Amino acid sequence: MKELVVISGKGGTGKTSIVAAFAALAGKKVLADCDVDAADLHLVLNPRIKIRKDFSGGKKARILEDNCIACDRCMEECRFDAIRYADNTSDTPRVDPIFCEGCAVCFRVCPANAVSFEPAVNGEWYTSSTNYGPMVHAKLGIAEGNSGKLVTLIRQEAIDIARRDNLDYVIVDGSPGIGCPVIASITGANLVLVVTEPTLSGRHDLLRVAKLTAHFRIPTVVCINKWDINPDITEQIEEEAKEHGIKVAGKIRYDSSFTEAQIMKTSVVEYTGGAVSGDIKSLWQHILYELG
Repeated sequence: MKELVVISGKGGTGKTSIVAAFAALAGKKVLADCDVDAADLHLVLNPRIKIRKDFSGGKKARILEDNCIACDRCMEECRFDAIRYADNTSDTPRVDPIFCEGCAVCFRVCPANAVSFEPAVNGEWYTSSTNYGPMVHAKLGIAEGNSGKLVTLIRQEAIDIARRDNLDYVIVDGSPGIGCPVIASITGANLVLVVTEPTLSGRHDLLRVAKLTAHFRIPTVVCINKWDINPDITEQIEEEAKEHGIKVAGKIRYDSSFTEAQIMKTSVVEYTGGAVSGDIKSLWQHILYELG
């Protein structure tokens, strides 16, 4: 079983559309959408949810009114201003779950054992079926944290499915950037594909991602999407990738079929048999070669 993680230095490079195309081209595989902060692979693959589970990435405090003696120690010690009286007539303070960071200081300093420290539901994760095979994905709640922990859970579930069902590939749609969710997505992967575009920001962020994957010693290749909108910067990206020891696995021309395929909830290689499909199929063959 080989694991491919597709990431990008910035959003909007076409990463998810390429993953959807790989879903149509790959053989026995499981898909994982690890871009949990802004998941959108389901918009293309239209998964049918089989298992739904809550995700708890941490704990939140709650004041137990019957025990509270209104000593205000919790308010004095809270660094995040998460505990306050709701109004002038309140007898006990309240915890604002949006401001609460789950540090547990209030729980520890309360002399009356009036603070409950309980697991918080931060989102949901799903095991689904698609026309292309099983898919594991998630939805992080608004303003919720610990996305790295949720990414790790999604990846591990996908790997477990691949081992259980004797599948050949785990194809991961990772997050853009270089933060915690990206690190959680790529650690231990067999190959990382970085999707970039021929813009100044795309070129800059590609190099940041390259440094990250080099730090973790993960084999990395790059795909330049919409390469023909700026051939000069495309050439610069190819030269800089070569300087950093990164192979350019493929280049995909600009084609409005990407957007049209998303609207139709299908992959671009199924939507059109044009030249852009040839670009993606060539990219996938290169990926197979790199995966061995």
